[in-house]
Amino acid sequence: MTSELHEPDWLLISASTAKAGDALRVQVWRKLRSLGALYLQQSVCLLPARPAVVKDVRRLVDRIRHQGGTARVLSMGFTVAAEEQAMIAEFNAARDTEYAEVLERLPAFLDELEKELARGNATYAEVEESEADLERFRSWLAKIAARDYFAAPGGEAARDAVAHAADALAAFERATLSVEAPAEAAAAPIGKSEWPRAVEGP
Repeated sequence: MTSELHEPDWLLISASTAKAGDALRVQVWRKLRSLGALYLQQSVCLLPARPAVVKDVRRLVDRIRHQGGTARVLSMGFTVAAEEQAMIAEFNAARDTEYAEVLERLPAFLDELEKELARGNATYAEVEESEADLERFRSWLAKIAARDYFAAPGGEAARDAVAHAADALAAFERATLSVEAPAEAAAAPIGKSEWPRAVEGP
């Protein structure tokens, strides 16, 4: 035989919100997208049966049914290993597309740091703004990684790029410190022990 029955390590999810409100339809779409579900056809998608995924899907199904929709989840396994590998490749391609978007947007972050340095605008306010931007990239990357079930090859480059951006921001902060710290020191009030001693007369 050229095929072999695998353990049921996938979830086939069928969900319909046609009889429910638009709010539920959006919630279901967002949740399945956040889990990285791969749609096989309208309202039918596939996810690996990881423990955390199973838990999230069960909660989602309960919500759908409670709010007037219909949902069914089937455990399944592939009978042909090549078909399973092809499905995994589709999951990885979807994650690589997301990682590529991170890589596409990071150069603008680095360019902004360089421009601010060139303008002599290395300030603490810029550091704070850039830290917030970097945190958004980190959060974005973490969300992609959470649904990267099969270690898509694009993940390493995206992680390296975000780490490089963090290093660039650290360098920008050092430049800011060298500009602002001397000015702050000069403007600081003189402590009691630093007042010049009175010159005693002869």
